[in-house]
Amino acid sequence: MNMAEKEYDIDVIAETSYISEQSYPEENRYVFAYTITLTNNGLIAATLLRRHWLITDANCKVQEVRGEGVIGEQPHILPGESFRYTSAAVLETPVGCMQGSYQMIADDGVEFDTPIPVFNLSTPNTLH
Repeated sequence: MNMAEKEYDIDVIAETSYISEQSYPEENRYVFAYTITLTNNGLIAATLLRRHWLITDANCKVQEVRGEGVIGEQPHILPGESFRYTSAAVLETPVGCMQGSYQMIADDGVEFDTPIPVFNLSTPNTLH
């Protein structure tokens, strides 16, 4: 592992759930909540500047989302600390996936991307 990997190392974990009370399958509307935990495993504190999402449904329709921060915040994450937030996505199908990246800036001025590994969105009993 080189020094850059140790200085800038943000881990991303996603948890998802289906929100049945906001979903209308008969209208092809499926709402999913996702909770993201970002943990700074690096040596330098970093601030999340922007997000970039690719949200794909079972029909291969892709929604691309870019924006400043997350949930109206640009969290500053110290080494060894985590930031957790919950947001939602709406799909036209009962199954889909999300992936993307966060654009970060470390306290030393270095900008870097943190990949968001692909994670599945599915209604209960759809995927096993």
